[in-house]
Amino acid sequence: MKEGISRHRFVVAASAAPAALALGHWPAVAQPPSASGKRNRPPPLDAELVYEFVKVAHTELERTRELLGSEPTLARAAWDWGGGDFETGLGGAAHMGNKPIVRFLLAHGARLDLFAAAVLGRLDIVRAAVTSYPDAIDVPGPHGIPLLAHARVGGEEAKDVVSFLEAFAAERRAPSGADR
Repeated sequence: MKEGISRHRFVVAASAAPAALALGHWPAVAQPPSASGKRNRPPPLDAELVYEFVKVAHTELERTRELLGSEPTLARAAWDWGGGDFETGLGGAAHMGNKPIVRFLLAHGARLDLFAAAVLGRLDIVRAAVTSYPDAIDVPGPHGIPLLAHARVGGEEAKDVVSFLEAFAAERRAPSGADR
């Protein structure tokens, strides 16, 4: 059995090496785990910064912009209020019906969730999720606020989502089968 590197592997490595050296690092996929077996990651975000971001993202667009400008990963950060009540800036803006902040955060890397889709009146997304996973209608959002409440604070833009969710909930409560 031959030892060493195959010609193919040599060609691949040799062609990638100049680019990696020019950039000053190898791609993340080439980074091995540390001695503890964990991948190298940046440290967690400062808890007070996450708390402030989530708090201001409920109502303060300009401060939200400032904080996100200083730390872009805040768009996906969550604050733990305790008892399994996790909230992101997007979640806070959504349950407040603050569509300008919801749209801003979505445009800057926040992960779209069903509650934000509801407040924005995205019936296509809400219908697809709820018809595929009917129990999703009962999953509470941040602070236990239900999906229907998120749709209601969406106002005129979300009226079709409200109608859909109300009808869907009524259908689920209706007796099934021969009782109809």
